[in-house]
Amino acid sequence: MKQSLIKFTYIAFICSLLMSCGGEKKHYVTIETDYGTMKAELYNSTPLHRDNFLKLVKENFYDDLLFHRIINGFMIQGGDPQSKDAAPGARLGMGGPGYLIDAEIGAPHFKGTLAAARTGGASNPDKKSSGSQFYVVHGTLQTDATLDRLQAQKGIEYNEAQREKYKTLGGTPMLDQDYTVFGELVSGMDVLDEIAKVQKDGSDRPLEDVKMKIKLSSK
Repeated sequence: MKQSLIKFTYIAFICSLLMSCGGEKKHYVTIETDYGTMKAELYNSTPLHRDNFLKLVKENFYDDLLFHRIINGFMIQGGDPQSKDAAPGARLGMGGPGYLIDAEIGAPHFKGTLAAARTGGASNPDKKSSGSQFYVVHGTLQTDATLDRLQAQKGIEYNEAQREKYKTLGGTPMLDQDYTVFGELVSGMDVLDEIAKVQKDGSDRPLEDVKMKIKLSSK
């Protein structure tokens, strides 16, 4: 009996040690559309946005909402609760859950990153995020000249790895330091490309609805 207890205690200690060495738990979601499924990891470095997004996903908040604003080479945006069953041509993008999220600005806008939409201008000096609306960066390939100009304008210092990623993967660096990036796609970049190409009206709303369903996912 004593030997069994010692063995159990030893195993429990090893398991605890392994878990602590593994770092923070990673959180994933899948974004299902008629064009395919995108899978994203949410950043632990943006806990307010991570936890809010996970909460809404668990409540099925995003199911059957639309990607209501799509700009090829820029981003695809969704998460407005008013987009559910919205009439064709209805103007969207003003809805939310009734609260904002404090900014957690830091990560760059590489292609495939998830970022929180927000109201711009003097009405939102703290750059607080929408409680539900988000966008997936599509972007374009960047050059050193563009990144140099943004560094001078915004006081950003891009390291070599970030520069290389912007030049080979692409993104929208002009949004850096203005919006909170809280996750990134780990699969489904081809789906993002297909959605970005859909036909739209003059308000960048797709002519045919692009619905989403977002679910929790394991790695």
